[in-house]
Amino acid sequence: MTAAAEIVVEGRVQGVGYRDFAQRQAGRLGLAGFVMNLSDGRVRAIAEGPREAIDEFVRALEKGPPLSAVSAVKVRWTAPTRRFAGFDVRFAGER
Repeated sequence: MTAAAEIVVEGRVQGVGYRDFAQRQAGRLGLAGFVMNLSDGRVRAIAEGPREAIDEFVRALEKGPPLSAVSAVKVRWTAPTRRFAGFDVRFAGER
């Protein structure tokens, strides 16, 4: 069964390799979606795949890469769109 979540991460999560870390973790777990920096310093991810894999992804995002300092992770479960072929890093202005 496919689930989907929008995940927003707060803390020192930009300029520390966080998006690449998230992309590697999502790939390891077979998730589809994307991760991107937000203009306010947070990071946003959309992940689709098995619920257990998304739960594991969220646990990895709570830890983050070595130079990060995660202060909060907010998860909002959504309906899957099935429109993602893989898991990408997106940049400002991309849809």
